[in-house]
Amino acid sequence: MATIISINPYSEKQVDSFKTNTTSEISNILEHSQNQFYNWRNTTFSERKKLILKVAFNLRKNKEEYANKITEEIGKPISQSLAEVEKCVWLCEYYADNAEEHLKNEIIKTDAFKSYTRYDPLGVILAIMPWNYPFWQVFRFAIPTLMAGNVAVLKHASNVFGSALNIEKIFTEARFPKYCFTTLLAGSSAMEAVISNPIIKAVSITGSGAAGSSVASIAGKNIKKSVLELGGNNALIVLKDCDINKTVSICVNARFLNTGQSCIAGKRLLIEEDIAEEFIEKLISEVEKLKSGNPKNIDTYIGTLAREDLAIELETQVKKSINAGAKLKIGGNRKGAYYEPTILTEVTKDMTVFQEETFGPVLGVTTFKGIEEALKLSNDSVFGLGVSVFSKDINRVEKYISQFNEGAVFINEMVKSDPRLPFGGIKDSGFGRELGKDGILEFVNKKTVYINQ
Repeated sequence: MATIISINPYSEKQVDSFKTNTTSEISNILEHSQNQFYNWRNTTFSERKKLILKVAFNLRKNKEEYANKITEEIGKPISQSLAEVEKCVWLCEYYADNAEEHLKNEIIKTDAFKSYTRYDPLGVILAIMPWNYPFWQVFRFAIPTLMAGNVAVLKHASNVFGSALNIEKIFTEARFPKYCFTTLLAGSSAMEAVISNPIIKAVSITGSGAAGSSVASIAGKNIKKSVLELGGNNALIVLKDCDINKTVSICVNARFLNTGQSCIAGKRLLIEEDIAEEFIEKLISEVEKLKSGNPKNIDTYIGTLAREDLAIELETQVKKSINAGAKLKIGGNRKGAYYEPTILTEVTKDMTVFQEETFGPVLGVTTFKGIEEALKLSNDSVFGLGVSVFSKDINRVEKYISQFNEGAVFINEMVKSDPRLPFGGIKDSGFGRELGKDGILEFVNKKTVYINQ
């Protein structure tokens, strides 16, 4: 057992402290979870829907409480914390309405009297989740997992244990049977034993490439399904025929929302040379308007990073790129866990901010001469989560969609997650999908049934 201290990155004061679970406590939780699964899998979609809608009700009723805890733990601006909780309500309502349809038997015509595919739950599913969206990341795993008839065990990031316990409380107050959803207060070092435990049937992780590789290796060794949602280095491709003012506004949100701490943030801005000067000028003007300050203030847009070490790492990436020839246009200063919104121009593909994921409010700008060059620059990344392309000529852009090595292509919009659409990446951004029909089918047994008379 260890003690985990939660620190508010803005005030630098202690928020709370938590005792981690002992090995025997973890084993006990897993055993109870497995026993609960044998009951939960036999509930009807109607019964599950009622409980999920109670979760949605509790989320909305107490959103200020949950949002305040998010803001205290990671420095997220309160308006964005509130929006995160509201988005979880949307997700609950989506799966409450659509899970049964997504999981209905698929009739397949063969020479049998009857043949079909049915989707049965696997059992106890483990989620290893990050701190940057402490509610959304968990709910987009938990809701489809539970609606499919599985039970869920959460290992959350140690700096958001307060949010993790709030989430467990939400399911408890919605009258979910005990151990349908349970939080483990445990460090990363305990996860190999948990993943290897025969009770765990599959694992979903959202996190860094190193963490994903480790989890996938352990799961693979134990012949278990895993879903990996890892890092991203999304490109924002701005073609000369775009609506400049609208595109600037979208690009600002794509990069600086959640203080830039998002896997799907647009981190590499690629601008066609013809409009680069005008676009950068307007971009800087808009970024300078972003209000930094106390995350508890409703008008604050830029908060702190979740921890000071993350801000130091970001500062190092920026300095390396400047030393390699990038030009600092605005920002570049750090104070504790706060890092100024920063724009670098004349970024080339060999620079740190182009090749690595920058997890904070830093945007590198690179120019190109035509869409073919933009495509090559966009694909020149170990990541493959998403790309945004901005142009008034939609038909022209659509012809290139198949050539982008990404999990998602958004035209005239920032890459974002939506309960109705599958979400995930390729290459070092991971594999598997969350959300939509694909997400609920990740943790089921796709069972072939063949019947003859």
